[in-house]
Amino acid sequence: MSEHPSLAQQEFIEKEKLHRRNVQIWRSMLLVLLLALWELCARLGIINDFIFSSPSRVTICFWKMLVDKSIFLHTGITIMETLISFLLVITLGLMISVLLWASRSASEVLEPYLVMLNSLPKSALAPILIVWLGNNIKTIIVAAISVAVFGCIMTIHTGFTQTDPDKIKLIYSLGGKKKDVLLKVLLPGSVPLIISNMKVNIGLCLVGVIIGEFLAANKGLGYLIIYGSQVFQMDLVVTSIVILCIVSAILYQGISLLEKNIRF
Repeated sequence: MSEHPSLAQQEFIEKEKLHRRNVQIWRSMLLVLLLALWELCARLGIINDFIFSSPSRVTICFWKMLVDKSIFLHTGITIMETLISFLLVITLGLMISVLLWASRSASEVLEPYLVMLNSLPKSALAPILIVWLGNNIKTIIVAAISVAVFGCIMTIHTGFTQTDPDKIKLIYSLGGKKKDVLLKVLLPGSVPLIISNMKVNIGLCLVGVIIGEFLAANKGLGYLIIYGSQVFQMDLVVTSIVILCIVSAILYQGISLLEKNIRF
């Protein structure tokens, strides 16, 4: 068999490359257009640049934060809290999902409570967490975990229950135990689902961290947003939001890169 791709395959690959290039170009053009419209509206007085800021004012604020190095402190704190909560969510989600799969009775008993806790607005828990845990990083991390962990458990457990039953029967017919089913069928077969769930959870953990920083922090991007709104430094608020967008995109791309490097 020839190792070189056929003419049709080459044409398909070239079309795919052209399509991706076009998508990147249109994305960039759309971003430039939105920024240009934002700046133009601010300069013409169509919007109040004190309230809505502008790309030029955000750039100046961003530069000032770079010069005084405050951007590294606040962004680093938020990223650290997000990664800690994310790792705990994935660990707890997998462990509890395995326990629920191992015990059908526990799964059926706890299912409505998991649904209820997943649907509960987590911002309502934040004031209670401050009273319980104090005004510190523990409150922020627990708030972030509470946002993501229940959905993570339900998604992974559902994936476990939908595993091909014929594969499970094959393991048992060969003399395998429940541990063999878990290690040879369930976990390997659920890797794509777990990675997909990680993409969602990294964003949810960031949301939870910001909620926690709104109420229980003196550092971090969430703190800057609250502080900026209290002292009417809207440039600081908008700059912090822009940095959050960049951080969330980088974290998401990190999980996507992990997905590409794992062979299912």
